Amino acid sequence: LSWAPHPGLPPTAAAALLVSGPHGEMLWLDVACRPGRAPSVQLMGRYRLPPCKQRWHTCAAFLPQGGLLVCGDRRGSLLLFHCSSSPRTAVESTGAADRGALFSEDSGTESGPSCLSHDGALPLEDPLSVLFGLHGKTGVTSVTCHGGYIYSTGRDGCYRQLRLQDQQLEVLQKHRPCKGLQWIEELRFTPGGDLLVLGFHADNFVVWSTRTGENLHCVPCGGGHRSWSYCSSPVADTFAFIKHGNVMLYSSEAEPCEQQVLLASLHGREITCVRRLGAVQAPGRCPVNVFVTGSEDTTACVLTLSEQSRAAVPLARLSDHISSVRALALASPAQPDAAGLSALLFSAGGRAQIECYQLLCTADPVSESTVACQVVHMASHRLDEHWDQLKNRHKLVKMDPETRYMSLSVVPGTSAEQLPAPCKFLAAACSDGSVRLFGLLEAAWKLVLVAESFHHQRCVLKVEAFLHVQAGGERHLLCSAATDGSVAFWDITTSIVDAADALHHAEEERQPLALGTPLLTVMAHSCGVNSLHIQELLEGRFLVASGSDDGSIHVCLLEVVLGGGEAAPGTCLHVLERVSRPCAHAAHVTGIRVLRPDLVLSASVDQRLTLWRLGQGSLEELSTTFFHVPDLAELDCWEAAEAGGELHCYCVLCGQGLELLRCTAPGACPEPLSQDDAQ
Repeated sequence: LSWAPHPGLPPTAAAALLVSGPHGEMLWLDVACRPGRAPSVQLMGRYRLPPCKQRWHTCAAFLPQGGLLVCGDRRGSLLLFHCSSSPRTAVESTGAADRGALFSEDSGTESGPSCLSHDGALPLEDPLSVLFGLHGKTGVTSVTCHGGYIYSTGRDGCYRQLRLQDQQLEVLQKHRPCKGLQWIEELRFTPGGDLLVLGFHADNFVVWSTRTGENLHCVPCGGGHRSWSYCSSPVADTFAFIKHGNVMLYSSEAEPCEQQVLLASLHGREITCVRRLGAVQAPGRCPVNVFVTGSEDTTACVLTLSEQSRAAVPLARLSDHISSVRALALASPAQPDAAGLSALLFSAGGRAQIECYQLLCTADPVSESTVACQVVHMASHRLDEHWDQLKNRHKLVKMDPETRYMSLSVVPGTSAEQLPAPCKFLAAACSDGSVRLFGLLEAAWKLVLVAESFHHQRCVLKVEAFLHVQAGGERHLLCSAATDGSVAFWDITTSIVDAADALHHAEEERQPLALGTPLLTVMAHSCGVNSLHIQELLEGRFLVASGSDDGSIHVCLLEVVLGGGEAAPGTCLHVLERVSRPCAHAAHVTGIRVLRPDLVLSASVDQRLTLWRLGQGSLEELSTTFFHVPDLAELDCWEAAEAGGELHCYCVLCGQGLELLRCTAPGACPEPLSQDDAQ
């Protein structure tokens, strides 16, 4: 049995009672209460639950759109049914003459009404949409609707956000509120915009705040109660539960908070990567930059960093990773949304895990950040997914080491007409010494490993993909850098065409193709390459800049020549010029960007941001400024036009905090615009 309130109607007027019976049949009974009279009950619908061992529902809710009912069952599935009658009509027609009426105040007897003779009165309806086993085998605990979205909770330690698309349930995100909170019972949305997660952590009842990331209440009740109730008010908080047949009541008076948050945190640990998504401008407001950060705390965060308020405001938090997030990459979707800023986000890190999301940022003048962000989880991939599906794996020894993705790069120009099917390709640098290539099928929401190579034989730290376009055709090139200081250049055009053809025709996953061998390898440094950037010039030339653990900077001028005829087939690469600056920094160079053909920007763990002028065989220092972020992990740069039309260079740095700077003119010191030193 479970109750489901009708949207738009007061609970005192009518309520829906959902009853699960034998053979997976669920009944919808409308119960109407009138003062001074016995309640009347009317059968409104009959529904068939999917076959499973434990075939009964656990929770239900009517959607605000009307005519639809969503419920969860003991198997962990979410089901969507069509309602045969609107709730308001059901309340108004409570007479016994209506179809399916079970009993009213005049039809009851001491022996009970005849309420089992409903077979054939209403058709038995099948679900319109089924998400089988969404919350695992432990069941769905609650379903609620808020802000146009559907939220479900389960005993798998997750709550999910869904939406209704063409009468089909579509999962947008999966959230894990905190570590160890496996039994999530309910969600509460506060008037202040906070989302409270109610559940049982070990032998305690916990109220967890997703805004502050802390326990608001913790009641030592023994844990795992099936009959309980919680009520919160500005005066007191009350929790009631049944234990050993006794009704227990816990009440605590509200106490004034003695601590104040001076600066809210973005992440719980170091920020390892950052990417700028773009700028969004609300009517009558200044443009706001939107960034994505990844951290060692296993989450990625979409946030705004304003120059005016100098504050970072999180928009969405992505918590699908089971280990640290080490790398981010952005790509344009196949069908961009004209309503706002849309992009595909790839995040990767420990445990050889890659997640793909679709982001849509739109202007929202009402919110604090003036930006609203919608996140849709598209695909995921793990190299050891087959290991998690093995039975009795505790008796086996896992021979493969835990691979970590160190860097990501989206291959540009892969939606062209020469490919058999439009798809996105992603290159990844891996700690097991491999360079891997993944293919994303946006229509199927699937991420597949298509090619790999173990040429480096050591940890690969950075990858960067670039496109060479010439009259002779297009070539997809890839640059990879490893811990021995080597920088390798690959031609992956053939691999991409073969992989696209395989993804288009193959229904099952195949073994990854061989990526081949590099066209050219340059020993740029004496140790690991921590930063890499490629800038395209004219006439098939590219500037390749890299920074190393030894504090050195290396820049080379690369020329790409396409073979013409049988005498010179394929692609040839030539290094026309090389410039090296030993001891450019006093510590690891973890960020480098080629701003213009004659300007290079570098950042280091020594907290210095240096602008260099690239000349004929020389690299001269123009200016240096100190930034405030310790343990710099990465930087991102972009150009933006001011009101007068003048272009300015901006850069964002991440590490133990986040900082935004602007370079006003070549040779001038960058100006700090905003910083957030909270982790």
